[in-house]
Amino acid sequence: MIHERINLEELFPSLPKTEKTAIAELYIPDIYEEIGCNKVFPCIILCPGGGYAMRSQREDEPTVLRFLGSGMAVIKVEYSCGTEGGHYPTQLLQVSAAVVLARRNAQKWHIDTEKIVVMGYSAGGHLAATVGVQWQETFICDILGSKAGENKVNGMVLCYPVITSGKFTHEDSIKFLLGEDKYQIPSERKKVSLENMVTQNTPKAFLWHTFEDDLVPVENTLKMAQALREQGIQFELHIYPEGPHGLAICEETTADVKEHLHPCADYVSSWVEHCIKWIREIV
Repeated sequence: MIHERINLEELFPSLPKTEKTAIAELYIPDIYEEIGCNKVFPCIILCPGGGYAMRSQREDEPTVLRFLGSGMAVIKVEYSCGTEGGHYPTQLLQVSAAVVLARRNAQKWHIDTEKIVVMGYSAGGHLAATVGVQWQETFICDILGSKAGENKVNGMVLCYPVITSGKFTHEDSIKFLLGEDKYQIPSERKKVSLENMVTQNTPKAFLWHTFEDDLVPVENTLKMAQALREQGIQFELHIYPEGPHGLAICEETTADVKEHLHPCADYVSSWVEHCIKWIREIV
């Protein structure tokens, strides 16, 4: 396995500077002669959640290991949070840089350029969806020095995501994303209400949420699914009837047993296998 930590600010010097250096951490499967030297791997660009105030450890390494074990490359992005001076569009630019990094090194790392997928949980889901719906913004290419479309992903995996900045939003996520001042300005909030930004150029999506989520309401996912439907963008949607916010991959490795290993966790964990099949067969 290739494991490497790459300073994105060194490769993309025009990225905004914050208190936290943006890092892309690579986990790339090895190629063995006995399975074919021409083999290529789907690649997940991973954005853990944490309300744009921190990056959740439960949604970090356990996810990396689970999808790496299924034969996929994973590039985890340590993006800057609002608490570190990182406000919109800083995170969008950092994760977009990781997408460009994957495309530019696809041959070296045996990445399937038709299966580069951005995945995010909660506020990380908002970030992943932002990459999906705003990839065509010209300022991204200008800052990264990238070609048009080089930062576009082939799919989005949105896990109990924050989507809207309106009714049903998770207010703290929007506050940390925009910063205290811009958070109060309706026009600034509108820039990060993603259900209104889906176009025919938005990539297909895999979405899941729980009906009982009392932190990020299920309406966030439903709004995104409706927006995708209206634009004719294919998606797979799973709404599980029970379970709290933050279940991640629904295993002991991601749970405080008392708080997160909910009795329904085994049932909800089916999202992982569905997602792996979706990436392999649908994207």
